[in-house]
Amino acid sequence: MEPSFPERAALIRRAAARLCARLDWAPLHEVRLPSGRRADILALRPDGGFVCIEVKSGPRDFLVDAKWPDYRDYADALFFAVDADFPHALLPAEVGLIVAAGLEAELVRDAPSHPLPAARRRALLHRFATLAAGRLAALEDPAGFAALRTALRAE
Repeated sequence: MEPSFPERAALIRRAAARLCARLDWAPLHEVRLPSGRRADILALRPDGGFVCIEVKSGPRDFLVDAKWPDYRDYADALFFAVDADFPHALLPAEVGLIVAAGLEAELVRDAPSHPLPAARRRALLHRFATLAAGRLAALEDPAGFAALRTALRAE
């Protein structure tokens, strides 16, 4: 049975995150950006640069998405992650390409670099660290973290 589009997207995202780990990038899923957009994966590279990976579960998912250029403002490099059945010719050449097959993925085309301004990088690094630490705290102590979040919202 063929996986649904959400299931396919989850498999691609998982494989792309595994590739990030192999490349020594620290991936964080579902990152809300200051623009209000949500990056499927935002990864921090060892050099301090950010990579945004936009997961596309199929051609229709890509063709109806006009917002992907907005992610360039919040990453030094932008990639699409797709599965092996995705027609690569649909994707713009000025974006990197990651192709997932099962639980693994391969970096097929590197993304052009467009370095972030220092102030935006610093703000993004703070957002990334806060989100990652919060998620870890929630895993370590779900009840305690929920109480802390409730208290912070009340202030």
